[in-house]
Amino acid sequence: MKDKRTYKYEKEHGEDMTHENENKIDAVTALTDKYRSDLKKHQDRESMHIAVENQLNGTKQIIIEMSSTIKKLQTDNDTLLKENDRLSEEIQLLEMQIKK
Repeated sequence: MKDKRTYKYEKEHGEDMTHENENKIDAVTALTDKYRSDLKKHQDRESMHIAVENQLNGTKQIIIEMSSTIKKLQTDNDTLLKENDRLSEEIQLLEMQIKK
């Protein structure tokens, strides 16, 4: 006589089938762990991107400020060179007047 079994495959009568569910749970757990690690990597990359972007914006601001300072210093330098030339001419004129 053949036993009535609820198994898909031929197995020993009375075998515990809970291991099949455990395998499914292990697969879901492994997949969940993989997704969590991928999510963590993505979050780390995103935070690094934000940090680099903030650093870049700060560097841009420093460059803008330095450019304006350099332009101001060049203008001041040109003004001082003109003043120096004017004073040199004035000294020469005074020396000529003294020699007279």
